[in-house]
Amino acid sequence: MFRFLNYLTSMNTPVQQQGIWKVIAASSVGTLIEWYDFYIFGSLATVIADQFFPKGNPTAALLATLATFAAGFIVRPFGALVFGRLGDLIGRKYTFLLTLVLMGGSTFAIGLVPGYQTIGFAAPLIVLLLRLLQGLALGGEYGGAATYVAEHSPVNRRGYFTSWIQTTATLGLLLSLGVILLTRHSLDADLQKSIAKFNDWGWRIPFWVSIVLVGVSIYIRLKMQESPLFTKLKLECKTSKNPLKESFGNKANLKMVLLALFGATMGQGVVWYTGQFYAQSFIENVCKIDFEQSRTILIWAIVAATPLFIVFGGWSDRIGRKWIMLSGMLLAISSYHFIFKQLMNISDVKGKTEIVEQRKMLSREVMPVPDRPGEFAHIAISEVHYTDGAVFKEVVTDTVKEDQSKTTKTIYKDKRLGSGDYWTAVWWLFVLVGYVTMVYGPIAAFLVELFPTRIRYTSMSLPYHIGNGVFGGLTPFVATLLTTIYVNDKLSGLWYSIVIAGACFIIGAVYVSNKIDPNVND
Repeated sequence: MFRFLNYLTSMNTPVQQQGIWKVIAASSVGTLIEWYDFYIFGSLATVIADQFFPKGNPTAALLATLATFAAGFIVRPFGALVFGRLGDLIGRKYTFLLTLVLMGGSTFAIGLVPGYQTIGFAAPLIVLLLRLLQGLALGGEYGGAATYVAEHSPVNRRGYFTSWIQTTATLGLLLSLGVILLTRHSLDADLQKSIAKFNDWGWRIPFWVSIVLVGVSIYIRLKMQESPLFTKLKLECKTSKNPLKESFGNKANLKMVLLALFGATMGQGVVWYTGQFYAQSFIENVCKIDFEQSRTILIWAIVAATPLFIVFGGWSDRIGRKWIMLSGMLLAISSYHFIFKQLMNISDVKGKTEIVEQRKMLSREVMPVPDRPGEFAHIAISEVHYTDGAVFKEVVTDTVKEDQSKTTKTIYKDKRLGSGDYWTAVWWLFVLVGYVTMVYGPIAAFLVELFPTRIRYTSMSLPYHIGNGVFGGLTPFVATLLTTIYVNDKLSGLWYSIVIAGACFIIGAVYVSNKIDPNVND
């Protein structure tokens, strides 16, 4: 009987049936689109803050938007439990096909929600609900895709082949940034009018594009076959009857779940979101670099660093996963303050003295001060051009009180860097994304090899999505919140990432083994 079963399953090997590259391509396309759907919200945080929250306090609106963004991460562990269980019961293929449909529908719907000015507080509540659905869907997607590819891969090359799936998270962010910039430039021949239209309604287009991408991915995934290792379990009637109980009720397996969380994914998550999302938020909101440059800087860094996912994933097949990931964490926590300080120095107007031209009074307006009856702010904007090509908009605000006393405050807004500083910023973002590739490239293979095939989807999904969804996903919100509390220290937001990644490094270094036998759990 078992000879017959082995014969049937051997006919379903990746080489004979689909080919490992077809498996990777089909899995990656869907996962890439899911990441695009999930991250398009974060990439448009400043615009969405203006659309779905009251306009009186832009900092509060941004924090509320980042909190809504973070909510999608917080529910990811619940998605991991729901869809992980389904994946171990009915199979990998149909489970992450279902998550793709749920993600695509939620993303498309966000683009249809009326703004705060139209339906009031119902707008942010509806968006929050849709973000929660996105988080649930993503909680089931990644574990399925990583497991599916790993179970098709040769055991001694799992790090290399699963690292291709690892690129999709960063490429999904890259795709979201690219679609945003393309849309922003294509709405009108006049750039300023195009930007105005984008901020008014054009921001919805990247959300609508999602439905087309999802349709293509569904078509591709319907042609995929089930994982050969899971098929073998089904033929032998050895699939799990209760994946949740076996994953978390068994002390030995629960220990591995906790070790995966606190010794690997927790630190990996904060490094990932610091190096990409918080870095973008920092250069836009702290350094005040303009919308387009803040995104193209990250785009160039991602393009240059993405091949390193494959490099570190393949390297982990030869020397082990542990120390590559932990080295990435150590490099990150020891250099974050220095790198982010360099980004601040690049954008510091005090370091630029050679002025080519100064255009004063580009606009002037008078606005009431929120929550201060009788006080008005007189706002004047001028533009300063420097010899290195930098352009800084200077915003001077005179706040006039009821007793006619006046306070003056000068801030800088929408800075455009000169070419030298621009490429220096790209270099520092490349270094940050390089850390991301070290911690993220090997981790799919690391998680897959920790757990038995019969409960692998459930067991690996939960620590991954707590580490990334909760610890990592909260990074932009907590970091931004810290900078509003410690207003005199613009680098205070980094302490969250440093403490979490530092704790993970210590736990991982002491308790995680570098010699996990990849054959044991298959």
